[in-house]
Amino acid sequence: MPKTALLTLLVLLALALCAPAISGGGLPKPDAASVWSYITKDSPYQKWQSWPDYQGLHRARSPHGPYNKVYVNQAGLTSKKAPANYGTLEVKVAQTKEGQVRDITVQYKVKGYNPAAGDWFWAVYTPQGKVKASGKVNGCIRCHGAAADNDYIMVHSFK
Repeated sequence: MPKTALLTLLVLLALALCAPAISGGGLPKPDAASVWSYITKDSPYQKWQSWPDYQGLHRARSPHGPYNKVYVNQAGLTSKKAPANYGTLEVKVAQTKEGQVRDITVQYKVKGYNPAAGDWFWAVYTPQGKVKASGKVNGCIRCHGAAADNDYIMVHSFK
């Protein structure tokens, strides 16, 4: 094989290997099935950290109460000011008084998804992953819109 052909092949191989990092690290499409698969299989949310000012289990209000715990991926945790970085995923696990998971809500920042509401994709799942609501969910947008100046994030304050 001539050197130029070999060099071209190596460059193409390197670009293919780097494509996931360039395109956002293999983040899911903004649809409920892709997001559920991502947060439960590809990058299990239970391995993520919490916002520094919202650690552990908290008393919460409806619809995320009476208790919840919030997990955030690295894209979110490295966001130093609003708006949050594209690719931010926040997973809010609502629990009953007895400590049973009631539902799992995801807030996912996707460039160009919904500019009128901060580019957030929303999904609410049962503990087994059945979709209760997803997309541009009016209830989510309406409530979190009270924190529009904090990029629709209710449980963490950007400094």
